[in-house]
Amino acid sequence: MAFPSVPASALPSPFRRDLLTGQVAIVTGGGTGIGRAIAHELALCGAQVAICGRRPEPLAAVAAEIQAASGVCIHKTCDIREPEQVAAFVSFVKAELGRIDILVNNAGGQKPFPASHMPLVNFEKVIKNNLIGTFSFTQTVAQQAMIPQQSGTIINIIAMIYRGFPGMSHTGAARAGVDNLTKSLAVEWSPHRIRCNAVAPGIIRTTGTDRYPEELVIAARRSTPWKRLGVAEEVAHLVTFLASPAADFITGSTYYIDGGASLWGDMFPLPDEL
Repeated sequence: MAFPSVPASALPSPFRRDLLTGQVAIVTGGGTGIGRAIAHELALCGAQVAICGRRPEPLAAVAAEIQAASGVCIHKTCDIREPEQVAAFVSFVKAELGRIDILVNNAGGQKPFPASHMPLVNFEKVIKNNLIGTFSFTQTVAQQAMIPQQSGTIINIIAMIYRGFPGMSHTGAARAGVDNLTKSLAVEWSPHRIRCNAVAPGIIRTTGTDRYPEELVIAARRSTPWKRLGVAEEVAHLVTFLASPAADFITGSTYYIDGGASLWGDMFPLPDEL
């Protein structure tokens, strides 16, 4: 059976160029990988974009790319694990662009690590980054912008946790927490007309996956019914839809974009006999 090949990078956006005109969007971790693709597409669709991350060089490069394409993009370093930096960045965006309509919580980080040998400090670091950092950023944006203006859209980028996350239990626990946080805030903040959804990518071929062992990437492709990896632009398309007026009645949902891997394949090897 022939399966689709990996699409070329920089897939063209299927959305209108004025879809998000007048909107201001924050993308955390916007300097590389999926965050970079999301920032580009939101800007292409008319949003004014603010990106942050820990390293200034990638942020400046992405901002320059967006500006060269006639988009608006501002940037500033920010470590989502540090509440003071988060508050400063949100204030910076409000001062420069006036409001915040869309928040994409994309920043995070982890690498494979067996639970039996994982130092507690490693587990704590990933929880602080992927779960507590996400909550801190979300709460700050809500307090400073979305609740006062009585509108907003929050999109949390998590991971393929549908059947657990063996081999990366630290990020599985953190991302599951964000999944539940998404559902909780969708209800709690509905009186403020704030929508909250999550996107759970499978293995997406970016510079981030270059840090993973190649055998893990190969196993991911083999265990995906679509028999390929995703690309960052495909995730950006889904995020743009959820940020758009077309998704106005969608809140509290998690969307898996993984070629069916969460329903079928087994990436974590087990012995034939226990």
